[in-house]
Amino acid sequence: MTRTRSSIHLQTPDFSILVDSGPDLREQALRENLARVDAVLYTHAHLDHITGFDELRAFCWHRDAPLPLYGSADCLAELKRIFSWAFLPTNTYRGYIKPDPIETTGPIQFGKLTVTPVPVIHGSMKTQGYRFDYPGTPSIAYLPDVKTIPSESRPLLLDIPVLIIDALHRREHATHMNLTEALATSEELGAQQVYLTHLSHELDVTEAQHELPSHIQFAHDGLKLHFPLDASV
Repeated sequence: MTRTRSSIHLQTPDFSILVDSGPDLREQALRENLARVDAVLYTHAHLDHITGFDELRAFCWHRDAPLPLYGSADCLAELKRIFSWAFLPTNTYRGYIKPDPIETTGPIQFGKLTVTPVPVIHGSMKTQGYRFDYPGTPSIAYLPDVKTIPSESRPLLLDIPVLIIDALHRREHATHMNLTEALATSEELGAQQVYLTHLSHELDVTEAQHELPSHIQFAHDGLKLHFPLDASV
């Protein structure tokens, strides 16, 4: 089974939002026929979440404005260090990615979509997941790289209708939740529907799926969640 790196894309009637730009971005975008991205939200600057950065140029050919990139101050600083050429004033060639780095200090609004950063702990560093709220649809929380959830972040996640959470493999890991921890955390939060992500190849999901409650399943490449919009909202 082939598994590409963790990432999600959200499409509303007005906005196309990408979370992270991992090394498999080109393959994923072609597979899903993703032709437009209005903004990128970054969880953190580890290489498996950012090294498809240059592929973002595919979404800049027809843009006159810079592409908004949202993330923590530390994450944006790393992006500027690693991809310094993109942030230089001399980067004026049409079609190259021209980033507009925006620090996430609170909720972000994309039309009716509200995106709220959710700080979490990923080993010795802080990363951030995101909560997505759109009127008339279930709220979604995305936590791809997490070992523990601080007490101040838990109110954003309690009774969340849809939780997408890190579950690396069965063994204990220093920076990621393992399967047991992800299941326990999902139960503590009262998540109604759970998708386990950031899965290692050593986790046999076909076998392990039989161990999971009916409201929990393993995410997979190309998974799509559709939520009909209430036109009256």
